[in-house]
Amino acid sequence: MADSRTSSAGGGSFRGHGATDNLKYQKTIRMNPQELLRIIDSLHREKQIDPELVIQAIESALITAAKHQFGEEADVKIHIVNGVGVINGTVDGRPLIQDEIGRIGAQIAKNGIIQKLKEAERDARMREFREQVGHLLTGIVQRTEKGLVIVQLGNVEAILPKNEQIPGESYHNGSRVRAVIYEVKAVGNRVKIILSRTKPTLVQRLFEQEIPEIADGVIQINAISREPGYRSKVAVSSSDQRVDCVGACVGMRGNRIKNVTSELAGERIDIVRWSDDPMVLIPNALQPAQVEQVLLCDMIGRAIALVNEESLSQAIGRFGQNVRLASKLCGWDIEIMTAPELERQIERAMEAFLQIDGMTEEVAQQLVEQGYLSFDDLSVIEPEALIEMGGYTEEQVNSIVEQAEDKAAEQEAEEDARKAQERLDKERKATEELDRKGDGAEPLPS
Repeated sequence: MADSRTSSAGGGSFRGHGATDNLKYQKTIRMNPQELLRIIDSLHREKQIDPELVIQAIESALITAAKHQFGEEADVKIHIVNGVGVINGTVDGRPLIQDEIGRIGAQIAKNGIIQKLKEAERDARMREFREQVGHLLTGIVQRTEKGLVIVQLGNVEAILPKNEQIPGESYHNGSRVRAVIYEVKAVGNRVKIILSRTKPTLVQRLFEQEIPEIADGVIQINAISREPGYRSKVAVSSSDQRVDCVGACVGMRGNRIKNVTSELAGERIDIVRWSDDPMVLIPNALQPAQVEQVLLCDMIGRAIALVNEESLSQAIGRFGQNVRLASKLCGWDIEIMTAPELERQIERAMEAFLQIDGMTEEVAQQLVEQGYLSFDDLSVIEPEALIEMGGYTEEQVNSIVEQAEDKAAEQEAEEDARKAQERLDKERKATEELDRKGDGAEPLPS
């Protein structure tokens, strides 16, 4: 038995009425039931619009047209018998005759239907592509407009903005491009699909395609840090002790990782063995540099990685890239130091902390051993930790922290400049040394 539904503002005969469109489906308001059903089905198949939404759009548009003819106060009810295509309507309780709509009313109905269908099509596309955010897709470059690349994805267009393109890449009309869907949003009746080739998600999706063990769930990608076009670090682990997660990702003769690198315009990729223990993960992330010791300061999220002079340049990397990516991968603010350098910093910190009223040498020693090396570090310490170290009262702790905050403010500009200069000097020295050795990495822009 045919299903019947009613739209408010839902009896009598109003046969032969209906209109649809979305440009292609422009028809007169007069339409027989079979034609109406055909168009509803066609819209559903070709544009993925729910038939129920099409029917609602027609009903709503016809109600608007009738109210235009009979006044906004008129009690207009229209319903379409689903599966039959018959349009029935009443106005103020009496049957609505098709000729009463009039030419202007028919045009209003047509415009209303077209608008509703455009909105329905937009919403259908929004649902379709929002479900694909983060997915890897392949498209064809249609054209470029002031750095913006227009990409054809099936029957829709997407955009690859300049800031989502890998630096140095060029895109030619008709060429294939692979990217992840980064964002989907409505702009009027259109859907704006934004692609990205710079997000770490792209590296992850390429790994999933090239490495069957990842797709099978044997190997997991735990973290990714990336500087697009230059270098990425990918931390992996294995749920099967018999499977070497790093070796599986590299592949025989490096074939698997070469395929990923090729898709990323030659971007260098470091595969890091994951560990939940930062004392293990941080040295792994800084490879190929050899780390002698890691000191963690949990309260301020800092990790000091001690290396020898021979490994210093590798640990830092060109322009600080290696330590920067390792910090992002591990979630710690990693500082690279040699043992003599750390000793000098400890001496400066001890001397500075002992200038604070109420600070003892024993507590100062504990602070530097836990990685607190400046007034700025001390100013954010948890009061409970300081109470436990020195047996202080709450008032004494507040006094120490306040003094540290004041001294940090006094020294902030000078200290920031000193640290920045030290970092630049170390990065420059590391870059020059790596250039002399020739480690094969692509140079970064100055």
